Amino acid sequence: MHVRIGVIQSQKEIEVELDSGASMRSVKKSIASGLAAGSMLWLTDNRGREVGVPAASVAYVEIDPSATGRSIGFGS
Repeated sequence: MHVRIGVIQSQKEIEVELDSGASMRSVKKSIASGLAAGSMLWLTDNRGREVGVPAASVAYVEIDPSATGRSIGFGS
């Protein structure tokens, strides 16, 4: 599952690849609770790294449940 976070006053986005076993409902709940608390939005990627974004800086969150990871090179 791929999550893209837009940050206020920044042209770049934060992209996090989550574990494919994570459910859409649990990801949405985690994002909503982080934003509602008003402190930090924390997500753990599929490699175990934690990504934190100040809730006040989040412009938008885009979730793509069909993304399976990035492919590199020429493949079919």
